[in-house]
Formats: sequence, C-alpha cells, structure tokens
Amino acid sequence: MIRIQLRLTQMRRALGLALPFASAALWVALLAVSAAHAADPFLRRTATVDVVQHVGPSVVNITTERLSKTPSPFRVRPDSSDPRYEAFFDNFFAPRARTVQSLGSGVIFDREGHVLTNEHVIAKATRVRVAIADGREFDAEVVGADANNDLAVLRIIMDKKETLPFTPLGNSDDLMVGEPVIAIGNPFGLSSSVTTGVISAINRSVNAQASTSFHGLLQTDALINPGNSGGPLLNAEGRLIGINVAIYGGAQGIGFAIPINVASRVIHELLLYGEVHPVWLGLEFQDIEPALRQVLAIPNESRGALIHRVQPGSPAARAGIRRGDVIIGVDGRGLSSAVELNDTLWRMTDGQEIRFELFHDEKIRSVAAQAEEMPPSVVSNIAHRMLGLDLNLSVRDEAFEITEVIKNSNSHALGLQPGDFLLRVNGVTLTDAEALRRAVARLRGKTRALVVVQRGPGRYHLTIPLAQ
Repeated sequence: MIRIQLRLTQMRRALGLALPFASAALWVALLAVSAAHAADPFLRRTATVDVVQHVGPSVVNITTERLSKTPSPFRVRPDSSDPRYEAFFDNFFAPRARTVQSLGSGVIFDREGHVLTNEHVIAKATRVRVAIADGREFDAEVVGADANNDLAVLRIIMDKKETLPFTPLGNSDDLMVGEPVIAIGNPFGLSSSVTTGVISAINRSVNAQASTSFHGLLQTDALINPGNSGGPLLNAEGRLIGINVAIYGGAQGIGFAIPINVASRVIHELLLYGEVHPVWLGLEFQDIEPALRQVLAIPNESRGALIHRVQPGSPAARAGIRRGDVIIGVDGRGLSSAVELNDTLWRMTDGQEIRFELFHDEKIRSVAAQAEEMPPSVVSNIAHRMLGLDLNLSVRDEAFEITEVIKNSNSHALGLQPGDFLLRVNGVTLTDAEALRRAVARLRGKTRALVVVQRGPGRYHLTIPLAQ
C-alpha cells in the first residue's frame, strides 16, 4: 500500500512539472498555425483580389470638357426698330461660354489603346483626357459613338513606344443569374473603386433619362454610382462581360450593364465606320387595339405588336414572318408594345440575329431573322411610300433634289414640287447617302417627319404626316 501511494505521488510531481511545458508547447503550436494562416494566400487572396490586380490597370478615368453657353442675366430685349442698336445689344449681351467638366470610366480593350465607354460620358465633349491606374495621362480622340446603344470608342493618343495594359472582350451569352460579378470604376471621381455583387437578372428592360428605354441589359446589385458609367463589369474569372451604364433611380443597390456581346457588335461598326450603320428587317408594325385583340384571339396575358407589312425579299420575309403575325416576344423576353419593338430594332447592328416569338391563328412559333444593312433601293422605296417623294440619290450641296412628288400624297398636299431640295429630315442633315439612309431608318415607328426644304433662296420647315 505504501508503495502504491509513493508511486502516485511521483506521478503527480511529474505531471506538475510537465503541464507548464505542455501549455507552452500548445501556445507555440497555435501561434505557428496563426502565422501559417496569415501567410496563406487562400485566406486573403480571393478571386476578387486576383481580378482587380489583373484588370484594374486597364480601367481608366475619363475627364471631358465641353463648352456650355448661358444667357446673360442682364439681357433685356431693346424696344427699338433700329437694327444697328439691336446688333450692338446682341453682341454686348451675347450668351457667355463656360467650360463644364464631367467624369466617367472606361476600359482599354486592345493593344492599340482603344477605350470602351458610354456615349453619354463623352457626348458634346470638346476635349477628352484619359488617366490610367499607373498615373499616366493622355489626350484621347473619339473614334465613334452610338447614342442608341449608349456606347463609344476612344483612341488614346500616345507615342508608339508607349505600352498600355488592356483587357480583351469576353462573352456574355453564357451568364448565370446569381454568379458573382465585380465592377471597377471611378464613382464621384474616386479612381479605381471596386464593388462586388451578383447578376440579379439578365435581359432586363429599363427606362432611362430623356424618355429613352434600354432592353436586354444585365442587372446587378454591385454598387454603381455616378462616375462608374463606362466602367467594366467582370465575372469571377476576370472576363469582361459588360459595360456599366445606368442606375435605377427609384431604388438602392440596383445597377445595369450593357452585355459585352452587344458592345462587341457596336465596336466593330464604330472601328470601321465611326458610327453604326442603320439596318433593316423589312418589318412594319403597330400596337394592338383592344378590339383587334379580341378578333385575333390573343391571350390576355400576352402583349406585343401586329405586323401589317413585310417587305418582299427582306430578312423578315426570308425568316418566314408574315403579315398578320403578332410578335409577343423578342430574344427570350416578352414584348409590351410596338414602341419597345422599335427601340429594340433601332439598336441592332449588321449581321445580328434576333429571335421572335410569333402568335398567329392561336398558335405560337419561333423564328430567327438576321439584320442587314439597308440597301439604297430600300431607302428609295421608303422615301417614296412614307414621304411621297422621289429623290435624286446624288447629293448636291448637302441636299437631295426632289425629282417627283407623288400625287395625292401628304407632301403633294403641302405644296412640295420637283426641283425643291430636301436638306434635313428629323434632325439629320443630308450630307451624303449614308445620312439619308440614317434619316429614312428613323422614320420607322414615327407618324410624322420634320423636314427642311429649300426652294430657290428660301428655306422652309415642314411637318409631313407619314403614310403607313
């Protein structure tokens, strides 16, 4: 018994001596694990960090300058019939010009220093400056812009020895709702700001300022603030999938981006021509009145536009679209009205495929049509039918000569005559055949055209109701 007690006493003494050493060893082990974790790149170097470090250098801060004229606060119209006095007053109290600066974002997408941004970022700019993340600043020139898609391409003016970081265009056709995204830009002038979120929805429609609607947008909850416009939206792999374009004013944390595949088609046109050439499908359509909806037996939940004319030999005709078809969906989204369809078609580019959901005779079918550049013969036909005018397609002093006015047309009723010159249509100055094509393309979906006509030394502003 005495031996057992002695043995237990010895064990207690050994444990008492060992515990402090064991405790110290445990702390050393914990500190080692903590240090190992602190050095572990997988804990801090997330996919977002990698994307920002890889793509961030190609994101640019865009500063633009434009001249804005404001009327003099002292200007009062003189009560005098003396033209000399009026001329003096006009010169003395002429509107004052001031320089207005604005900020935006963009991304360099090729080795040549081309920058993709929003059209509204550089609209009416007299000077464009680009600053990149490493501190270098350059002047830039506008290669081309497309207000319909709110996209523009700039070219950085640099020495041939300069090299710039760039991020090539990605793919937006395989995006998934819920996948993580990263937005980089310069909100409120704060350069290289990063926000993260997910794709909340695809193929979204939204009403922007000036009664402009955009369709087929990406919706994200990544914070997008003023100054982010034109900046890149990236996926977790660092691929450029969109260009941030809009903020939904009625809510917090909702932003939109133009899919990069849409931007890619626009870039191609802008690099080639400096603008997006108008295209056509050969469709003419109208809204559906309630009485007509009952006759056509259109389901109550469906909206859309009724096709009332398909041009023979047109892309729409070749796709199998017929007069009397009702377009109820475009590219996987429902169609609400003829106005929405017109907005969608107006933003198309040459070669773009668009898929229609059609309702006819209580059946629904799907067809695809490919947009084509509007040929000169179509321009002449539309001008003949909608304006009631035949034009000499060779431009003369920024005008097209009217060779014939169709009898009983609205132009004939307004008194237009052969030998008059058509100078402008709906704000487009007719400088060349391409300008005429743009002007005629804009007649789609309109009920009247605002034109400027010259007869002898006089110029006249007229409103011509369009024949449908």
